Amino acid sequence: MILHPNPHPHLLPPTTEPGGSPTVTAAPLTSPSATRSDADWWRQAAVYQIYPRSFADGNGDGIGDLAGIISRVPYLAELGVDAVWLSPFYPSALADGGYDVDDYRDVDPTIGTLEEFDEMVAALHGVGIKLIVDVVPNHSSDRHVWFQEALASPKGSDARERYIFRDGRGEQGEEPPADWTSIFSGPAWTRVPDGQWYLHSFATEQPDFNWRHPEVHEDFLHTLRFWSDRGVDGFRIDVAHGLSKDLGEVLPSTAELRAMPKDGTHPLWDRDDVHEIYAEWRELFDQYEPPRIAVAEAWVETPERRARYASPEGLGQAFNFDLMEADFDAVHFRDIVTDNLAQSAVTGSSTTWVFSNHDGVRHATRYGLPPRAGRAVKQGAEWVAAGGPEGGIDRELGLRRARAATMFELALPGSAYLYQGEELGLHEVAEIPDEERQDPAFLRTTAADRGFDGLGRDGCRVPLPWTRSGSSFGFGEGGGHLPQPAWFADFSVEVEDGTAGSTLEMYREALRLRTELQGEETLEWDEALSSDDVLAFERPGGWLSVTNFGAEPVTLPAGELLLASGELAAAADGSAVLPGATTAWLRQSAA
Repeated sequence: MILHPNPHPHLLPPTTEPGGSPTVTAAPLTSPSATRSDADWWRQAAVYQIYPRSFADGNGDGIGDLAGIISRVPYLAELGVDAVWLSPFYPSALADGGYDVDDYRDVDPTIGTLEEFDEMVAALHGVGIKLIVDVVPNHSSDRHVWFQEALASPKGSDARERYIFRDGRGEQGEEPPADWTSIFSGPAWTRVPDGQWYLHSFATEQPDFNWRHPEVHEDFLHTLRFWSDRGVDGFRIDVAHGLSKDLGEVLPSTAELRAMPKDGTHPLWDRDDVHEIYAEWRELFDQYEPPRIAVAEAWVETPERRARYASPEGLGQAFNFDLMEADFDAVHFRDIVTDNLAQSAVTGSSTTWVFSNHDGVRHATRYGLPPRAGRAVKQGAEWVAAGGPEGGIDRELGLRRARAATMFELALPGSAYLYQGEELGLHEVAEIPDEERQDPAFLRTTAADRGFDGLGRDGCRVPLPWTRSGSSFGFGEGGGHLPQPAWFADFSVEVEDGTAGSTLEMYREALRLRTELQGEETLEWDEALSSDDVLAFERPGGWLSVTNFGAEPVTLPAGELLLASGELAAAADGSAVLPGATTAWLRQSAA
């Protein structure tokens, strides 16, 4: 490929003055969403997720930070996203990548300061980009002031009632209150020095809040006001289905829990009364103009259960992860789109589409692996657990499919959530030495039982490559907190910027067109073009998206080609031919 001669000089790495602060020289840019200030801006937004410790490092300490994000705002503006979702940036011991929060109303010193947070908000808003931040209400860290107070307080105290403490079983209370296992493996109960036990659904360092305590309600309302008043436009709610718990005097066993229906009455997950909490939050959100938005991470049994989180009386939107768990298959994709659009119509919300995030194997890698074909295994987990063998993956095919899937996603009505680095076509990094891994999903499991998350989630959290060379490929002056593979150089922003056909340029053009073409939140399947291998649908305004999921090429209808995820061929009669694993957008010819 030929690198365009520096078409975007503002994308060069930030220089660093002697004092250590990044200096950025850039002409002002305006995102296509700059004029979207109404209350419905989120309904069909393109949202870019930043995992802050791995995006850009402004001070050279190996950890991504707010200064790094500020330096890359021009990049985000040129990419064309409508909003940024910022994963946790709060003070944390990183027992779970920042999802163990010490203080919900501050910034971790390794990431920045509240003043830098305000500067980042102003920089994003200055180019028309909204900001969504992560909120983690199911649990705090064990370093949170409340939990430290609970440990220093006696059994039955009000301080302990903010969390879930129980006496143990056995003559001396030496056995946990129940035989539950945490999400990250190992016991879900930990004993404290005075003999009581506390519940942690995730890591030991993440004690669960007791949401039946009024102070917990009040404190989170305070937190939501705190960030809303600083200009935050919305919130992503972590483990939204886990807050409400109904724990009787005698706790059920793991076997009994598994047999219980998840219909709103389960003791731990997706209880109906959790929505009373979100009704309180909605009342607060609606006090702002425009109202603050929220999106739920809610792992539930059915789309109908998920729809309750997307209620306009509650959070307003909920993630659907169906495409993250689907093989690259036209029939499966169509069923998912049809079902989720139907659910959105019921709630009045808009649906969400996600292919990659901080918790899953990147979709360029997943699509280069054999299909899951209904097996109960997390996509890509087996390959990652095997060390990422090259003999088990077709990387080129995976990237072609990922590009096609992304264009399919961006053509759909609803919100598209993009994960940092996918715009570069990054694959999952499997070659991380055990001693350098950080994810509790790895640290708390043995080699024999790593089927759920493979070797953890570190492989999608490796710092981004901005340049083709340097100690961390332009991430920062001091290397990165996770090792980057040598092949990152070929996927760097510097290599792809301005290069015709690169994944970065495809994303930029697709996002620009998406904004230009966006209409009502509807689509109509083109039955004449669609088949078991092809999905075609028309959006309002007369433009058409066609995706070939198969291997055999198909002929495209007449029309103006707007964009394709790969090169097209030409038939003998001059008509355009769509190869396998490719998506094309067309403006249809007038009849």
